[in-house]
Amino acid sequence: MRRILTAAGAVLASAALIAGLAACSADPLADQYRAGDNKGYIAANGFQTKEIAADQRGEPVDFSGTLDNGSPVSSADFAGEVLVVNFWYATCGPCIIEAPRLEQAYQSFQGQDVSFLGINTYDQPATALSFARDHGVSYSSAMAVDDAQLKLAFSKATPLNATPTTLVLDKQGRVAARIVGELPEASILEAIVRTLVAESA
Repeated sequence: MRRILTAAGAVLASAALIAGLAACSADPLADQYRAGDNKGYIAANGFQTKEIAADQRGEPVDFSGTLDNGSPVSSADFAGEVLVVNFWYATCGPCIIEAPRLEQAYQSFQGQDVSFLGINTYDQPATALSFARDHGVSYSSAMAVDDAQLKLAFSKATPLNATPTTLVLDKQGRVAARIVGELPEASILEAIVRTLVAESA
């Protein structure tokens, strides 16, 4: 009799599990992620994306600083372009993992009005350059550790201690998307950037 009850319980548990999975499949955030637009997507591990409608974006981010190679850089250098800004540092595990995915996305937009810029929040230039060589990152990074003005310029857009974080600025220099956490695949960022490239300036 106990075996029969146990078997019946197992059948009921399986049915509940199937019903639960069916409910999960109807989750709108999961559907959005599978659809590829990822608006407002939040994963169980904390990774999230947020895209901001054009009429809800704030003021352009006005910044200036110094690149890892010693050259000056400013928001004016990217006027009229979509700019991907990735906040990172060399010993950040998720930053290491996502680096080739960011580079893949960067390469996919070569020849288009799209630029990528790292913002290194902790290291000195030699460390940043070594990281770029070791992980095949070909775009430059601005150095923020000793640059209070550079940090301040982005402080309203994202908390700088939330690393890695990737911002996507539209052609007017406004924050149009925010990606918090390790980028799981290049295609997520590429889809966001393609949408912004298609927008009128």
